[in-house]
Parts: sequence; C-alpha cells; structure tokens
Amino acid sequence: MKCLSDAKVGETVKVVKLEGKGPTKRRIMDMGITKGTSIYIRKVAPLGDPVELNVRGYELSVRKTEADTIQVE
Repeated sequence: MKCLSDAKVGETVKVVKLEGKGPTKRRIMDMGITKGTSIYIRKVAPLGDPVELNVRGYELSVRKTEADTIQVE
C-alpha cells in the first residue's frame, strides 16, 4: 500500500484505509473519501501541496498532510 500523496498525476487509485483520528478522519470522510472510493489524481501543486482530486464526480483539493493519512492501492 501507498499513501495518496505518493500517487502520480493521471493515476486512478482506490482507498484502502483512512489512518487519521478524530476530527481529521471525520473531515476526510465528510468530503466523500471513504474505503473503496476511486480517486483520480488531477493535479499536484509545484511543491506537492495541495493535491487536486476527482472524487465521486466532483473536484476536491486536499493538503499533503491529509493525503498522507489516506492509504490507497
């Protein structure tokens, strides 16, 4: 497994596990990122933060620290 922040632009990954705790994990789940969700990596900012995603048909940006808590395959 790898973190979402390790995924390359143009790659589609599937969420395996969320590692955050408390409000951080809840916030990620409220954005629609749950176990089994497919995520398309649209763009990554020049310094790697934030990461722009396509999740469930909408676009979303997450910080690198949040992306590090999302395990994907």
